[in-house]
Amino acid sequence: MGNVELNNVVKDYRLGKVTIPALRGISLQVAMGEFITVAGPSGSGKTTLFNLIGCVDIPTRGAVIVSGEDTSELNERRLTHLRLHKLGFIFQSFNLISVLNVYDNVEFPLLLKNGMTKSERKEKVTYFVKVVGLEDYTKHRPNELSGGQRQRVAIARALVTKPEIILADEPTANLDSETGRSIINLMKKINELEKTTFIFSTHDPDIMKRANRIIKLHDGEVISDESYAN
Repeated sequence: MGNVELNNVVKDYRLGKVTIPALRGISLQVAMGEFITVAGPSGSGKTTLFNLIGCVDIPTRGAVIVSGEDTSELNERRLTHLRLHKLGFIFQSFNLISVLNVYDNVEFPLLLKNGMTKSERKEKVTYFVKVVGLEDYTKHRPNELSGGQRQRVAIARALVTKPEIILADEPTANLDSETGRSIINLMKKINELEKTTFIFSTHDPDIMKRANRIIKLHDGEVISDESYAN
């Protein structure tokens, strides 16, 4: 079984008396370890799709199954548990905590998980800070780092809980093209090393070139779903 499955998913939003369809009956499966791009113009449903897979929202109709669990059947506590233990998030704006240094930013999701000793946390944080090449910057705060370095911190923070799935929303949008390529190479390396599933929302042609599958949305529907040997 894939670690994400959508079965005839419909998502409507209500604005007063008006119903706005965001997703119109989407079905797809994502297998473990895929490196997928979701593409489409603004308003195509990418953000809604990410919110559903990311357990931030639930569908109006249909089923969204993440890591074997139907999100519609979970209460808020179980959804939070799924977000914390199975999912990692990378945003175009980095979303780092400005008052914390690199080490503390990466450690932060582990503090939310509870039940981990300080030495266990240290081992995980040290490993992933090294994976993203920032072992010499652990005491730096975000404002002392370049955009590319900040995105590397965000990647380490997303990975430190060892999630099955990483949702990356325009992760290279605020980076120059060379830095963006190095970030993509890093994510591809992690994908191969850790077998983590990556699902990107992006307009970046470099990410699309590296993806092994491109799903194109338009007006809340999948208009193409093609796999590539990369």
